[in-house]
Amino acid sequence: MMKVASSLLAILCLLTIHITKIDARSVLQKSIDLSMEDSLEDDESSFIHNSISSYRHRLEHSTSFQALRWSLRKVQQTELCEFCELIIPVIQILIENNRTSHFDEVLLFICKEYKKIDESVCIGAVNEYKDAFLEIFTASPLNNKALCAVGFQCESQFDFPILQWNVTLPDKPKPTPRPPQPPSPESPKLTVLHLSDIHVDFAYKPGSLANCHEPLCCRAGQPSANETGAGFWGDYRSCDLPYWTAEALLKHIVEIENIDFIYYTGDLPAHNVWNQSRSDQLYSIRTINQLLTTLFPNKTFYSAVGNHEAAPCNMYPTPNIRSENISWLYEVLADNWIKLGLPSDTSDSILRGAFYTTLVRPNLRLISLNMNYCAQDNFWLYINSTDPLDQLQWFIQWLQYAEDHEEKVHIIGHHPPSSCLAAFSWNYYKIVNRYENTIAGQFFGHVHEDEFTVFYDEIDQTHPVSMAYIGPSVTTYSSLNPGYRIFTIDGDYPGSSYWALDHRTVIMNLTASNIYNQTIFHDEYSARDAYQMKHLFPSDWSDLLERLQNDIDGPLMDLIYKHYRKSHTTNCNHDCRRNLLCILKSARSNDPRVCDSIPPFS
Repeated sequence: MMKVASSLLAILCLLTIHITKIDARSVLQKSIDLSMEDSLEDDESSFIHNSISSYRHRLEHSTSFQALRWSLRKVQQTELCEFCELIIPVIQILIENNRTSHFDEVLLFICKEYKKIDESVCIGAVNEYKDAFLEIFTASPLNNKALCAVGFQCESQFDFPILQWNVTLPDKPKPTPRPPQPPSPESPKLTVLHLSDIHVDFAYKPGSLANCHEPLCCRAGQPSANETGAGFWGDYRSCDLPYWTAEALLKHIVEIENIDFIYYTGDLPAHNVWNQSRSDQLYSIRTINQLLTTLFPNKTFYSAVGNHEAAPCNMYPTPNIRSENISWLYEVLADNWIKLGLPSDTSDSILRGAFYTTLVRPNLRLISLNMNYCAQDNFWLYINSTDPLDQLQWFIQWLQYAEDHEEKVHIIGHHPPSSCLAAFSWNYYKIVNRYENTIAGQFFGHVHEDEFTVFYDEIDQTHPVSMAYIGPSVTTYSSLNPGYRIFTIDGDYPGSSYWALDHRTVIMNLTASNIYNQTIFHDEYSARDAYQMKHLFPSDWSDLLERLQNDIDGPLMDLIYKHYRKSHTTNCNHDCRRNLLCILKSARSNDPRVCDSIPPFS
């Protein structure tokens, strides 16, 4: 299995394979040849074509592979890490010796000769990421081991001082914690729609090949005689959503739901990351947002930016990157988000970094974070990951303002903090702990599945302090029914807690929709009823985790997994369940002890 892991992740270093073809340091030649033979021979054929360049979405969100990574967390991943530590010096040698002119020629040769990778995807990935990778390797102050620790988790990021940094909290002491209390039954409520990860594929073609050799299918080709083609309304097989299905889902919301406002947490373009351009991304953003403006003319969207809005995907340069800037995207986001209801005074911070704050109600403040500045796949952070754009310090200032003015705060973002680089993730956790009384909810996307995480006190690990809701995706990618979520929020009245009181998830049954040629929606579940919860406060979710841990193979965990996969796939063995429970408990990344209490892998 380690060879499989090596093969999957080694594709990120695709631009270095040419060392076996041209002269470099002979002392490394034999080792690299052996490393490549070992890592590419055995089981990679069924996986490697899905992992081009930085694109690891399907892999990262596989509970089976995450279970493998967790089970090996204390074991040196010899093959992968030796490969990483050997190959990075070779890249640096080639850069130092001005041999980068060979990259295009050799890499395109590899794309044509290495048949395990679709040639067009390979060529596209090379063209998309090559220049950025070269600049990153040239400018990054990280040594070989630190790069491998960040890129492949070979070692703990905490072992490298250069990767560590701390935010500065105000001198004001933390107020005595005041856990939320249930409101009176007749108190006013707010109804909030959460939309995330729409991923419309404008090239979707019904009847086309759905089992293809590219990371995204249902766009071209004809299925074989024993296969069905892409369904009209969408397909479970590594395909994004047709425009007309996204439109039908949104029209269903308009017709059925009575909502006050919308949390909208990013990822509009499709997953064809190997051949996207800025104009492609802007077309997706403008077209989908125009549809939302038309269908929801009197509703305010509180938006966050996803990793797929950038071109290349994931790559959000920081101000220290002179060769690239992201203003082309932020200018369009500022314009679109204001058209979707944000006040014009949010424009300056959106143009600066696609984060902002605004009042939703007189005592409810919304803070939208650009979580791409914490993401492991934003390789520009390998040059400098220290609080990019001072976003967390800005975050603290507004939380302190909210505390001083007795406001409650909701936080939205794309990546959940548990998927961030370690220093950012742990600093974020520290901030949430400090402002326990102020933060009333966190809402993220990115993972496509239906998840939640509980934040605990940093000192008293039995005391839950906050909740993060990680909403289901609109897209089907991969093997999921389209979905959205409706939150019932305490409010709108003086003294409201603005905590979530319940949430209801709605899915479109893709199988039935394709059979009957009409969209078929149903309420999948409501959290309080499904999980027998008194309220949706942190203590209630913590109690649910305890119940799950005490009966990990029981029917309640069956239900959690069913909802996690939006009622499509249900096969989850003990190790899969353990890993999912670990995900639900892990509110920060690189936390080595958080899951030790869960019953062991089988």
